[in-house]
Formats: sequence, structure tokens, C-alpha cells
Amino acid sequence: WGGGLHHAKKSEASGFCYVNDIVLGILELLKYHQRVLYIDIDVHHGDGVEEAFYTTDRVMTVSFHKYGEYFPGTGDLRDIGAGKGKYYAVNIPLRDGMDDEAYESIFVPIISKVMETFQPSAVVLQCGADSLTGDRLGCFNLTVKGHGKCVEFVKKYNLPFMMVGGGGYTIRNVSRAWTYETSVALGVEI
Repeated sequence: WGGGLHHAKKSEASGFCYVNDIVLGILELLKYHQRVLYIDIDVHHGDGVEEAFYTTDRVMTVSFHKYGEYFPGTGDLRDIGAGKGKYYAVNIPLRDGMDDEAYESIFVPIISKVMETFQPSAVVLQCGADSLTGDRLGCFNLTVKGHGKCVEFVKKYNLPFMMVGGGGYTIRNVSRAWTYETSVALGVEI
């Protein structure tokens, strides 16, 4: 586990991210897949990934994040892409305190509709653990199991699937979340 450095941009490092491994991975996937879906469940908006693919219809970016006076300050609901990429950037700005039930009630119908309409041939899921309860820089209240439900839901589509890390500033939470999510992805009970 590692990577998920979703803030880095083509010309600058940002938010602890010096290179955007997600963008590099998606560019590689595009050599073999016509459409790639990027889903970001980090508490921070996936601004670097969105910016990289803002004008293409081959990558849809979907970011569930805290919005407002919160780093990086991007990811407004009205930010939808431009040119050929118009309507291929989906931002779901959320409030403090999101718990498992509230998060799932938003995540499941949105991702279901995205899968139905975009019909990706590969999926990249950024699993930033800073959306877990107790994170030092986060403000959501997701449990490890709630976070893992996102992995489980995406996995059920049986598409080529790449998971990457991301934020997470309470190390015990990070290791627990990524261990659990790996077990979910592999179908191994722990």
C-alpha cells in the first residue's frame, strides 16, 4: 500500500504530494482501456487527478470530500469538467461528521449511476484513510468497516480494479483500514 498522492499537479507539488502516481497509473491504464473511472474517498478533494483529466471524456473523476474552508479549497458541486470533459468530473462536497450510514446512502446510488452511464472498463479507487473517525486532519466519522464497504461495492462490478492509499494522519487507523480493505479486495476474511 502506498501512493494515492492525489494533490500533485503537472507543474507543482501540493498537500504532501510531490508526484501524482494516480495520474501516471491512469495514463498507463488508458493504453489498454477506453474509459477509466477514478473514485476518491479521501476527506480531501482529489484536485490533482481532476485537473489532469478535466478536459477528457475517457476518464471520469468522482470525489467524495469535505468542502468549504478546507484544503485544497476545490471540488465545488458545479465543477463538472470542460470541453470534451464536461460532465466527466463529479464532486460530492460533504459536511463534517459523515458516518458510515450517511456516507453509504450517498456513495452507493452515485457510484451505481456512474457505473451505469459511464460504463468504465477499469476503476481506480483512492482510499485515503483521513476520512476515518479520529484522524488528526480529518473531520468525518467513518469506521474501517464503513470505508471497506466502498471497496466491497466497487469490487462487485468485477472490473479491473486498482486501489491506492492516500491521506491518513493517525497511523493506527491507516494500517487497520488498508489491511482490512486489502482483505475485502482479495475476498479473505480477517
